Amino acid sequence: MRKERDKLRIIPLGGLNEIGKNLTAIEYKNDIVVIDCGLKFPDDEMLGIDIVIPDVNYLVKNKERVKGIFLTHGHEDHIGALPYVLKQINVPIYGTKLTLGIVEVKLREHGLLSVVQMNCVKARDVVKLENVSIEFIRTSHSIADSVAIAVHTPLGIVLHTGDFKIDYTPIDGSVIDLTRFAELGKKGVIAMLADSTNVERPGYTMSESTVGEAFEKIFFGAKGRIIVATFASNIHRVQQIVTAASKYGRKVAVSGRSMENIVAVATELGYIKFGEGVLIEVDSINKYPDDKIVLVTTGSQGEPMSALSRMAASEHRKVNIIKGDTVIISATPIPGNEKLVSKVINQLFKKGADVIYEALADVHVSGHACQEELKLIHTLVKPRFFIPVHGEYRHLKQHAELAVKLGLPDSHVYIGDNGDVIEITRDSIRKSGTVVSGQVFIDGLGVGDVGNIVLRDRKHLSQDGILTVVVTIEKESGNVVAGPDIISRGFVYVRESEDLMGEARLLVRNALRQCEENHVTEWATIKANIKEVLRNFLYEKTKRKPMILPIIMEI
Repeated sequence: MRKERDKLRIIPLGGLNEIGKNLTAIEYKNDIVVIDCGLKFPDDEMLGIDIVIPDVNYLVKNKERVKGIFLTHGHEDHIGALPYVLKQINVPIYGTKLTLGIVEVKLREHGLLSVVQMNCVKARDVVKLENVSIEFIRTSHSIADSVAIAVHTPLGIVLHTGDFKIDYTPIDGSVIDLTRFAELGKKGVIAMLADSTNVERPGYTMSESTVGEAFEKIFFGAKGRIIVATFASNIHRVQQIVTAASKYGRKVAVSGRSMENIVAVATELGYIKFGEGVLIEVDSINKYPDDKIVLVTTGSQGEPMSALSRMAASEHRKVNIIKGDTVIISATPIPGNEKLVSKVINQLFKKGADVIYEALADVHVSGHACQEELKLIHTLVKPRFFIPVHGEYRHLKQHAELAVKLGLPDSHVYIGDNGDVIEITRDSIRKSGTVVSGQVFIDGLGVGDVGNIVLRDRKHLSQDGILTVVVTIEKESGNVVAGPDIISRGFVYVRESEDLMGEARLLVRNALRQCEENHVTEWATIKANIKEVLRNFLYEKTKRKPMILPIIMEI
């Protein structure tokens, strides 16, 4: 007989109250199962930061119990943190063929390929561990080979949908396995964690195949070159571009590092199929007439260093936008990227290109389920408890309300936060504590060496600049022998503000004289006096607060 006190714990370490950085730990007895290991891209105020990954301190402390990282699909927000996390905790990875193909490229770049154990799985496979077993269930998403993950425990099944939508006409013919979702529902799902990204949208998400129809219409009417910008990982989208190009006798070239890498992996594994002679090098595009060329590129989000942005700014080494080009932006701007995308569109129009984006044609569909699809999954699975995931707080809240409308009691729905320890028994779901969670910043080769204090300084520097005050003091007497010299960077241009700088030097000189008269020799005190005098004076004169950096040299 099952004990009343039998319980399992779900600990999200990323992906709640945010889009990205997805990582969830599911614990039962001695087994910790980790689902996904993603990154997110920095916010505007994270100056100089390249990417953000989850804090996995808790997993490191319990690494002997972590049995593996199980991946739902190959998007950056689900696999991007792997190279950094695996350096701290080397555990086996489980994923489908395409997902592992993309991971392999990342691990090779980080020199980890030979030390990490990768296990290729397919839909309906089951991995047995000491106390639990993990099953993979086929889903549809904006990348091929995506799966949901069911963790079978003696208490019941914990089902994580991953990112999904219900597409009845997918490009590769692999329809979401609704039968298995229903079977698991009958068997007994104690808790479901489900994608909340599109919960605010009524109805159904359009099928990916509708984009192919739009491409064919555009390709039919285009007179010059066609340049299509999309997410590198959207392999079904790339396949539809290739299919439309082949139909109208066009060659296809690929530009952008991530696009080149993923297209190479997907082609090798058979997920993208090119006809004989269709794929050509970017260097060769000038050998063909303009109306025989399609270029697939990165840059659908207006990223400043992406291939499309460089083309729009005439900075690309191999491709210049010319009058008569048709540029298709086959993506929706991620929140926060709207200005970047708008800037690129304007630059392309100025160069004489015909630009087609989502507002003008059906050249993009989402990979996430809308309300009616979410209702179908809830109805099939009939979970006892529900935890909305993958979304900002408003998404999680709306998804929780949707579950309640479908008949789940309020007390059986839990809106969590990263670091919450969500404890589940047969009869209850509750927060039983918290673990360390948060953000680790990656800046260049530095992992975690840039924290909130450094970011605060960067913000300060970016807003008001810096003033460096250099003074030389004689060691024996403590007298000033040179300076003060004041150097301004990002505050004012010295030549145009000579009067201000002259007054500032005079104030510093007086402050140093007072220190001499009062026999103050502590450098910290002298620096504090310089800072205080200058800070008050500069704010009074300019209403700005530059960073003030006194440097004392002793001879």
